[in-house]
Amino acid sequence: MRIAVMGVGGVGGYFGARLAQAGEGVTFIARGDTLRALREHGLRVESADGDMLIQPAEATDDPAAVGPVDLVLLAVKGWQAPEAIESMRPLMGPDTVAVPLLNGVEAPDQLAAVYGQERVAGGLCGLFGAIVAPGHIRNAHPQPFISFGMLDNRPNGRLERLRDAYERVGVRATIA
Repeated sequence: MRIAVMGVGGVGGYFGARLAQAGEGVTFIARGDTLRALREHGLRVESADGDMLIQPAEATDDPAAVGPVDLVLLAVKGWQAPEAIESMRPLMGPDTVAVPLLNGVEAPDQLAAVYGQERVAGGLCGLFGAIVAPGHIRNAHPQPFISFGMLDNRPNGRLERLRDAYERVGVRATIA
């Protein structure tokens, strides 16, 4: 699958890196020092469930350069969501699914207002992630997990493939 990760902090960095480790085509949407670090050194993750280095890490600050993908993981801070949701328009093809992984409960409704409920999943994850330095994430949780499900409760093949990718690398993943 082609996956874009908007936000490469503790959550986006960890869960995006695990997808890259699983062999999925992941592009990280980042800015500034984080973008430079990803391009020069890759994405380093120290984790209680196994360290990894994603190198090279596909990274850009221009979603239009990526084009439509199968899935977008939205992992920015809650206050950044409206701007990020607007900037991800070039990533959203007719069948793209957006999965928000951020604090707060507003993001699924914000995404649905722009892209339609049929293209949005709810998302929940658990880990103790933090940025050590740009391009360097640390997770102290021994068993990170992720759960997601379409807002309209329809089965979705892309979410099934997302779950399977996480399971291949030992992340507990469920479809709600």
